[in-house]
Amino acid sequence: MPKKKHFSAGRVPLILFLCQMISALDVPLDSKLLGDLVQPPTITQQSPKDYIIDPRENIVIQCEAKGRPPPSFSWTRNGTHFDIDKDPLVTMKPGSGTLVINILSEGKAETYEGVYQCTARNERGAAISNNIVVRPSRSPLWTKERLEPITLRNGQSLVLPCRPPIGLPPAIIFWMDNSFQRLPQSERVSQGLNGDLYFSNVLPEDTREDYICYARFNHTQTIQQKQPISLKVISVDELNDTIAANLSDTEFYGAKPSKERPPTFLTPEGNESLKEELRGNVLSLECIAEGLPTPVIYWIKEDGTLPVNRTFYRNFKKTLQITQVSEADSGNYQCIAKNTLGAVHHTISVTVKAAPYWISAPQNLVLSPGENGTLICRANGNPKPRIGWLTNGVPVEIAPDDPSRKIDGDTIMFSNVQERSSAVYQCNASNEYGYLLANAFVNVLAEPPRILTSANILYQVIANRPALLDCAFFGSPLPTIEWFKGTKGRALHEDIYVLHDNGTLEIPVAQKDSAGTYTCVARNKLGMAKNEVHLEIKDPTRIIKQPEYAVVQRGSKVSFECKVKHDDTLIPTIMWLKDNGELPNDERFSVDKDHLVVTDVSDDDGGTYTCAANTTLDSVSASAGLRVVAPTPTPAPIYDVPNPPFDLELTNQLDKSVQLTWTPGDDNNSPITKFIIEYEDAMHEAGIWHHQAEVSGTQTTAQLTLSPYVNYSFRVMAENSIGRSVPSEASEQYLTKAAEPDQNPTSVEGIGTEPDNLVITWKPLNGFQSNGPGLQYKVSWRQKDGDDEWTSVVVANVSKYIVSGTPTFVPYLIKVQALNDVGFAPEPAAVMGHSGEDLPMVAPGNVRVNVVNSTLAEVHWDPVPLKSVRGHLQGYRIYYWKAQSSSKRNRRHIEKKILTFQGSKTHGMLPGLQPYSHYTLNVRVVNGKGEGPASTDRAFHTPEGVPSAPSSLKIVNPTLDSLTLEWDPPSHPNGVLTEYTLRYQPINSTHELGPLVDLKIPANKTRWTLKHLNFSTRYKFYFYAQTSVGSGSQITEEAITTVDEAGILPPDVGAGKAMASRQVDIATQGWFIGLMCAVALLILILLIVCFIRRNKGGKYPVKEKEDAHADPEIQPMKEDDGTFGEYSDAEDHKPLKKGSRTPSDRTVKKEDSDDSLVDYGEGVNGQFNEDGSFIGQYSGKKEKEPAEGNESSEAPSPVNAMNSFV
Repeated sequence: MPKKKHFSAGRVPLILFLCQMISALDVPLDSKLLGDLVQPPTITQQSPKDYIIDPRENIVIQCEAKGRPPPSFSWTRNGTHFDIDKDPLVTMKPGSGTLVINILSEGKAETYEGVYQCTARNERGAAISNNIVVRPSRSPLWTKERLEPITLRNGQSLVLPCRPPIGLPPAIIFWMDNSFQRLPQSERVSQGLNGDLYFSNVLPEDTREDYICYARFNHTQTIQQKQPISLKVISVDELNDTIAANLSDTEFYGAKPSKERPPTFLTPEGNESLKEELRGNVLSLECIAEGLPTPVIYWIKEDGTLPVNRTFYRNFKKTLQITQVSEADSGNYQCIAKNTLGAVHHTISVTVKAAPYWISAPQNLVLSPGENGTLICRANGNPKPRIGWLTNGVPVEIAPDDPSRKIDGDTIMFSNVQERSSAVYQCNASNEYGYLLANAFVNVLAEPPRILTSANILYQVIANRPALLDCAFFGSPLPTIEWFKGTKGRALHEDIYVLHDNGTLEIPVAQKDSAGTYTCVARNKLGMAKNEVHLEIKDPTRIIKQPEYAVVQRGSKVSFECKVKHDDTLIPTIMWLKDNGELPNDERFSVDKDHLVVTDVSDDDGGTYTCAANTTLDSVSASAGLRVVAPTPTPAPIYDVPNPPFDLELTNQLDKSVQLTWTPGDDNNSPITKFIIEYEDAMHEAGIWHHQAEVSGTQTTAQLTLSPYVNYSFRVMAENSIGRSVPSEASEQYLTKAAEPDQNPTSVEGIGTEPDNLVITWKPLNGFQSNGPGLQYKVSWRQKDGDDEWTSVVVANVSKYIVSGTPTFVPYLIKVQALNDVGFAPEPAAVMGHSGEDLPMVAPGNVRVNVVNSTLAEVHWDPVPLKSVRGHLQGYRIYYWKAQSSSKRNRRHIEKKILTFQGSKTHGMLPGLQPYSHYTLNVRVVNGKGEGPASTDRAFHTPEGVPSAPSSLKIVNPTLDSLTLEWDPPSHPNGVLTEYTLRYQPINSTHELGPLVDLKIPANKTRWTLKHLNFSTRYKFYFYAQTSVGSGSQITEEAITTVDEAGILPPDVGAGKAMASRQVDIATQGWFIGLMCAVALLILILLIVCFIRRNKGGKYPVKEKEDAHADPEIQPMKEDDGTFGEYSDAEDHKPLKKGSRTPSDRTVKKEDSDDSLVDYGEGVNGQFNEDGSFIGQYSGKKEKEPAEGNESSEAPSPVNAMNSFV
């Protein structure tokens, strides 16, 4: 059974396979061709010519190639064969030519310096790579030198030399002070291109002892520092004082201020100098002058004007830069230094040379035996490059002779080639500034035609729409394609049909007689191949009875009719819609075959009702409005929408215009105000009507403007004050002639999805916009910052094209131009895109940590070079974690935390740190692809803080004159405990507080006995721990000594057996028994009185006294703000009134001091502004500490942390 293909409206597949042209670069490696087609090698990836490696990493020298059969690889080093099998450190990746040299385990990078070249070879030839010069990066130290202090008078000029060590690649120079702050620069003080620091004139504020020149070697992420230079600038007054101290009173003295002077150049020297630069580089010209007042620099080009879009001024106009310099930029440039006393000139003669660059690089050739071909290698440069040819990596002069080959300078001509002529040719264009090497193969194939499209495909198309029949093919020589209809028909020609280069046959407007069997025949001198496909033409689906506009009274019934005519072999699906949505789920709505019936109509039923008929190939729809009105009690004139116009006629038919005439229908008692004209494009969007024009209600003709290559039908609607009529019957069809497109695709974008590609997308034109058959797109691209010519490809039926093998994250200029069989659309504007991002290559350097306080640290780092980011810079990310506590090893696992700082920021804050802890951090740069390598880990230590309150405090073993205190150390010491402080005071029988006693207890104690206390006395205790930073939160407790040896002990203290035994001797005496009974009765009465008073007052009596008598002397201060804490009773937690002197126990709830970042206002993903520097999130989950009632000395709360940022 033949395979079916359907062409639905508005979506027509155009191309299955683009065949190979003779001049194409590659044989199509289709799965059907892989088995028996051969192809010479092609180098697809290689390391750069000047390859600077990191000596701390393994050396990877890339060489990738493709071909069939797959090529084998070999290497030369310094011009001789490099036998990798003899070096155990060198391996070659499987299926690849890439070398991996393992120098991490052993060996040195310097051992493998040299010039490497890769050769990829198979039976059809050999391709070679560039000469890859491998050198390890170097960051030498500064030579030691003794720098004498410099003393100058105010106003003199000065040059501080830098003279950095020579590294590979060269270092980046900058001047900073001892605090790693960049020295301010201005028109008066600036750094030259050679790294020296120039002073046009010195001022007293220039005096400092730490002028330090730094050299940053980015490749190895190291910074070298020169010895500091000391500069002292003496003012006139200081100089006079010095002179006066050394002369007698009778001697005349007096220093004068430095005289103002005209400018002179500090660099360059003399009146003239020479400068040579290479084409495509940045030309940098520098003039720095001294003088008083400070001179201003101006630049001119003597024999022309400075290029507007490529000229930039740097270093306060002391440096002139011209980007993308070319030979036209050669000439004399003049810098002028000027102040109020004069001017000085310097002329720089610039010569622009050029390394070789391509005019026309050789392209691969696919030829058949006996054919002719040409390889052209054209390059330019200054001086003119020399062109040399190699074949399979061997100079052509010593290569085996080939009678089909003739060399004429930059051209190789091939005639009557044979299979033995297959080879890979190399073109080398070189001059004293560089070279270009290009591989291009000549592949001689003798292949009979092959049809790659499946046989007996069945195409089904709606009548009057385009039909495209595919015939993908391959062969060498390139086959010719012919199409035949039926078994004995003639070859089809382009008077009715469109024959595409890829073999596709297009029937622009398929009719019923277009149906049948079509045969595609591919021929070349080696044979013939053919394939049959079948085409069926289906009748379009039409609505022959459309629903009509209705005005009905509320509560009545309305019926809409929709009759559909369709092809007998297609089964339509009928669907009714209300206001483009589903019908209400209401039993009043019923659908019966061709009708939609609505009973008991309500106001909500008003709207537009649509009948939609769909088949597998097309769809049509028609709509009608329903207007619900109030019932009319008495008959009234019928006011309704107009009847539709009729008798539509097309006259004056031209290429781009036509005249439409119609007869109006009845206006139904409301004058027609206007006519609306709509059109249908039966070729591209059958069944869809578009607005064409509007004319007044008095007109019955309209001159209509038309577009090319559209099969028009028109209809007219009339409108009055009631509404719009149903559409008229459609006019006859009118097909306009084809023309070139008049617009290009929109929404053109270029975004890479992989590091080595560029994905170009656009919004394609629709069929109406195509203006003709054979709609295609010419996609063009080139690097924005290069001199490359535009690369173009023509595609069809797609809206995306992927450019492979691009450099990583390079700006590209992109154009997408529409074309059809008639011609091209106007030249489109270029848009800019970027090839794909890759992970950053370099880690941030010079990471510094400044510990602000025990819970906050500030991190600084040097930004990575933008070129190494290899993508859009999104920011920097800090990973930090706590290694262990300084006071005790923390066995709990704590995950790393992450903070992200957006943009190009080079510093940030780490909040919420644990006091007295060791932390480690590293910094990574982030782009759209992900994170780069981590910087070297940096460790830092947070200082001590104040401890939390002791975990518990208990009073045990009360006696007549002593109490024993037991406690547990603070759960968060936040440092090394130095001692405990115990303060206590008695509370007398009137609840007055007695004198306060202060006692220091060693930090290693957890138990203490107080002796010589008053018997039967209540004491209040205040207890807290201390570190070297200060006092922590306190905990309070109360206890009572016993009455006497024979008294009754408190209920919570058990009377020992010894106490009981001491009462036995007098227990039998009558007087003692009577006394004890009296004492017991008295105590019982007192207890009853106390119980009644407590229940009536609702407040502990001692609390009332404490509210009135509190000693502020024992309130420890808070660490952060120095204010006094508040005392809160353990039972009611009521705050003290203003002026209270009650001692504070500094109890703080756990949730008030938790260091979770959730309290910062935005949870774990909270952000700070630039002052706080924290704009990232934590990763992992911080474990909760046990909640304790007296823990105010933990890590500062987020509120305090935020205060420290301001």
